Amino acid sequence: MSVAVVGGGLAGIAAALALQEAGIEVELYETRPRLGGATHSFQRAGREGTPDLTVDNGQHVMLRAFTAYRGLLDRLGTAHGIDVQDRFDLRILTPDDRPDARLRRTGLPGPLHLLPALATYSLLSPRERARAAAASLAMGRLDPQDPRADLRSLGDWLDDRGQSERTRRYLWELFVTAALNCGVEEASLGLAAMVIKTALLGRSDAADIGVPRLPLGELHGRAAEKKLRRVHLKTKVDAVVSGTRLVVDGFEVDADAVILAVPHPVAATLVPDTACPDRERWAGLSSSPIVDVHVLYDRPVLDTPFAAVVDSPVQWVFDRTGAGGLASDHSQGQYVSSVVSAAGQWIDAPVARIREVFLPALAEVLPRARGAEAAEFFVTRERHATFRQAPGSAALRPAAATRAPGLFLAGAWTATGWPDTMEGAVRSGLTAARLCRGHLQGGNDR
Repeated sequence: MSVAVVGGGLAGIAAALALQEAGIEVELYETRPRLGGATHSFQRAGREGTPDLTVDNGQHVMLRAFTAYRGLLDRLGTAHGIDVQDRFDLRILTPDDRPDARLRRTGLPGPLHLLPALATYSLLSPRERARAAAASLAMGRLDPQDPRADLRSLGDWLDDRGQSERTRRYLWELFVTAALNCGVEEASLGLAAMVIKTALLGRSDAADIGVPRLPLGELHGRAAEKKLRRVHLKTKVDAVVSGTRLVVDGFEVDADAVILAVPHPVAATLVPDTACPDRERWAGLSSSPIVDVHVLYDRPVLDTPFAAVVDSPVQWVFDRTGAGGLASDHSQGQYVSSVVSAAGQWIDAPVARIREVFLPALAEVLPRARGAEAAEFFVTRERHATFRQAPGSAALRPAAATRAPGLFLAGAWTATGWPDTMEGAVRSGLTAARLCRGHLQGGNDR
């Protein structure tokens, strides 16, 4: 038996690898000349006097709660390429020489592990901390799968619980904007509750942060190419004629099952109407952009692997020196990236304008950057980084099984119960592979 997997992102890789390990022949088709999908790397040649850089298309992080993603790395043999904190510990940088803040978990079991950090969080007043703790406990009582939660915005829910503008900015936005790639006011309450309950209110180590120390291309794409036996790069699937027949580069190809692991706009053009009669509704998921600002400084300016930032266009900063291929002793300078989620304001801005705003903003929160030279400055943009995780999005996300026997959907945009993350993508691929195996064994696709 053979399965055609269309799409070589994390969802497609996870599905193909699971099926191959089960002894099923897999043909993986990818239009690009590489695997990895939305997680990839490229080489950037340095100018005269500056080193070459290995650049990720965007900064990705994992949490210890990302168990499916970690399992994929284990199977790819690249789990060593992620540095995971021993204990959740987040520095929050502030501009104008105000003291930095810190959130660090204790050894207490969840959800008590973060209460001491919240009780001493210097950016909030005692009254704001108390109200934030009460709102957090109320969040823990929500059911993220309740359709009513998906129809509300997190902002409305926070209004009802007396969360001040400062509390939103200094606490809720730190986590929600990064996790959902949208602002608090437009985030789905259901998805926000899922993130907060899983990462912050669940198992005590769930929010421990992991940052790649290898380029994403090595972590995912190149490792998958070595593991998977039949990969067809630069190969376009034009259509899915039926549940088990494809048109590939103009030729019909038969398989025993098909897993379509591509973004929702592409999937909507490929699936037959009889398989997904509601496919036109997927356009309502829309998309939300992310912009990454990359700076190579001539000296060290950041003394921690990463930090969050408030009251600034800069949202998070990461030390990319080692992953970028530079000497870890900073003898070639320090490579810093700044991640801007929900970046509609910046997605079309000229690089000169972004430089004009972000270099001073970085200097405000990184005092040592004030005397440093920016030897390189460039920007990467992901216009469709995630779907727009707003109220009502859950009802638009399709299940893995379609109405066509043998045809399955995968991708972080499908109904995984998770936000559009690497974990959600991997889980979708594993679900599709499980249903596919059931179909091949004569069971029920669902």
